[in-house]
Amino acid sequence: MTHDLRIERVVGADVRRHLDAVAALRIVVFRDWPYLYDGDVAYEREYLEAYAASADSVFVLAFDGDRIVGASTGLPLADDSAEFRSPFDAAGIDAARVFYCGESVLLPSHRGRGIGHAFFDHREAHARALGRFGLTAFCAVDRDPTDPRRPAGHRDNDAFWTKRGYVRQPGMTMRLHWNEIGLGDIEHALTFWMRRLGGGAA
Repeated sequence: MTHDLRIERVVGADVRRHLDAVAALRIVVFRDWPYLYDGDVAYEREYLEAYAASADSVFVLAFDGDRIVGASTGLPLADDSAEFRSPFDAAGIDAARVFYCGESVLLPSHRGRGIGHAFFDHREAHARALGRFGLTAFCAVDRDPTDPRRPAGHRDNDAFWTKRGYVRQPGMTMRLHWNEIGLGDIEHALTFWMRRLGGGAA
């Protein structure tokens, strides 16, 4: 039973001290559907380096006692790699006005306690406090709903994201490579979701 669950927001260069813990958590959680990620620490450290290098990045961490059981990331889109910016460039959306909400990972044992909402609340509050962003966005991997690897009874997060005011943006899709379990290094399509930071859907 959880007695000491707390949420902590860490910003800018201070995220660096948590990179290893967040990398390890991402490898565990993203191994499951829908990412099926056969992860490694070196890949994760390279990916997360953008957050450590950004003065305006944020990690929202869920602690159970002294143990990190969940993590959510965010940074100005302009501080991320070209792959993440390119769908916005193609759509004529200024990356400097977008705060990218990254990914959220949470151990199954701690789900259903409102932590997912806290992750979004903290990242959106951080973006508002920076004062220069009109949109928040994230992307999610596209999977065939008939994929036989999809676990029975699996519920997508679409309804949760929609209630948060996010709208899926068909056509705003990026492609990333990662090692998929049983398939190796392959390309994956991820489609963006957006909302206006003031509350209205983008």
